[in-house]
Amino acid sequence: MVTASKQEFVADTRPGQVPDMPVVSGGLSPCARITQARQILEQVTDPEIPVLTIADLGILRDVRWNDERLQVVITPTYSGCPAMQAIEQDIKAALARHGYTQVEVATQLAPPWTTDWLSAAGREKLLQYGIVPPAGSASRQGLRIPVTHLACPRCQSTDTKEISRFGSTPCKALYKCNACLEPFDYFKCI
Repeated sequence: MVTASKQEFVADTRPGQVPDMPVVSGGLSPCARITQARQILEQVTDPEIPVLTIADLGILRDVRWNDERLQVVITPTYSGCPAMQAIEQDIKAALARHGYTQVEVATQLAPPWTTDWLSAAGREKLLQYGIVPPAGSASRQGLRIPVTHLACPRCQSTDTKEISRFGSTPCKALYKCNACLEPFDYFKCI
């Protein structure tokens, strides 16, 4: 088995676009197949927050080549995440477009995902999208303590207040800016 966990690759594409690459042929080495597959997978977007890729989120854990089969390992952001089925379908579809027909998507629950796995680029994308990224480290924050003094993504005021512990998805909380009166999501530390 050949494996390549969490390697960094740069693709010259717009977010959400899969780069044009040659179809896999029998002549590629397992390492080259893994490299190519990872480049494709790093462009697959999250269905709930489409500005982020599964690599930005840190849920793309591993890509392995094992006896003519590509295995992709992902970790859900939380147990029972409804987006996992859609992500699995998107992974298989993206790889199939490039000739990877023998693909297995495996879910790995341990260690559990944490917002500490979000990439720096992912955090910046969240902010540009109007969602405040997690403040601090998940390992240092209690899940029940509301975060205070979050900067509004629109006007940057820190005069903000939590409205609801749950926003549009369970991993987000809903806040309101008292300066511009606009609501915004905060991606909670998990």
